[in-house]
Amino acid sequence: MSVADRGDDIMTTDGLTSWLNQGFLWLTRGFALLTVLTLLWMGWVIFKQAEPAIKEFGFGFLTSQEWDIANVKFGALPYIFGTIVTSTIALVLSLPIGLAVALVTSENFLPSWVRSPIAFLVELIAAIPSVIVGLWGIYLLVPFLQPIQLWLYTHFKQIPLFSTQPFGSGILAAGVILAIMILPTIAAISREVLLAIPSDLRSASMSLGATRWETIFGVILPSSVSGILGAAMLGLGRALGETMAVTMVIGNSAQISPSLFNVGYTIPALLANEFGEALDPLHIGALMYLALILFVLTLAINVLAILMVRVLGYGK
Repeated sequence: MSVADRGDDIMTTDGLTSWLNQGFLWLTRGFALLTVLTLLWMGWVIFKQAEPAIKEFGFGFLTSQEWDIANVKFGALPYIFGTIVTSTIALVLSLPIGLAVALVTSENFLPSWVRSPIAFLVELIAAIPSVIVGLWGIYLLVPFLQPIQLWLYTHFKQIPLFSTQPFGSGILAAGVILAIMILPTIAAISREVLLAIPSDLRSASMSLGATRWETIFGVILPSSVSGILGAAMLGLGRALGETMAVTMVIGNSAQISPSLFNVGYTIPALLANEFGEALDPLHIGALMYLALILFVLTLAINVLAILMVRVLGYGK
């Protein structure tokens, strides 16, 4: 009997195999639904805990700079500012370095016995506990950045970014720490994306007379831009939620300043420092309101990344 005689669908099965296929299909659907329900459940729990503060402060909580536990007055703006600024600094620093690492470890600039250890060592950074990274930041990074900050302040203090007397700890140190922590994510995913580019594209470009760098910047990177963007957004999501290492080097002072040398505060750092000692229901609600803001911010960035990746993918 020919395949045509059996029907058009060559995937048609009977008996036990059909039941197993259907069972596996519904099992995977169930796990997918469970993931969505878990996300919604988490959001609902955070919202219910934050509800007292939402009713008390409303949207004014987002623009207020006051955080007075004694008088039960709270505002989120300095913490939102610190979270976004440090994460942005981290992304700006880590994206070009991570992309460079991905290029070096995916192209044949170096022998394979050199590329593989480099990629492994960069990815190994992700396995270091954040508290260890924070201690490294206190004892090595901050003293290393101090003279650089002093030099920038001395010569360029008229520029708002360098207008504050540096104390070592601050926004810049926290941004550098975050950049180190998200570097493995960006580098590893970008490397896999670059390795997935068909070798025929490289060969075709070079056969037309393009140099190595013209091929990289004119063919390979444009072809992998959606994947690299996804890596950057995943790294940004990690930076937004990082707690311990940032808490140890940012200075933990709720201030808003254009200077990178000023101390600051982030939402995760505030939650780590105050949640265990919060007793007043409105104080707890304000902290959970901040947690809800962080939850929505991270979710929005990931949704935006997915949309951008799809748009860029369709654009190809």
